[in-house]
Amino acid sequence: MSSPKRNIDPERQAKILADARRYSDDREKGYREQALALFPHVCGRCCREFSGKTLRELTVHHKDHNHSNNPPDGSNWELLCLYCHDDEHQDSEGSGGSRELHSEGSLGNNPFAGLKGMIDSEEDD
Repeated sequence: MSSPKRNIDPERQAKILADARRYSDDREKGYREQALALFPHVCGRCCREFSGKTLRELTVHHKDHNHSNNPPDGSNWELLCLYCHDDEHQDSEGSGGSRELHSEGSLGNNPFAGLKGMIDSEEDD
């Protein structure tokens, strides 16, 4: 026999949701503001610079994926653009943890890696 569902008063539900959002916003604002003060406004992966209105596209990534681990020196944070942050979480979901940033001497993903070869092959035709 299933237990009857309790209906929550809409006012109480709205208050609970507002409190949860406020708590989340306060927590994020705290470490986000600290990270923006500590680090240059550059994505740690693609090296894109952010300023003004585009600064909102820069997110704080927790290296150990623990959002409660917010040391004042920022050692658990890195600033990533929205795209690199999504990529980090997609990669880490598949592997079960944070991936190694870059190999020695590499700046990361290079979207133009094969471009010269493609241009050269078109010129040969």
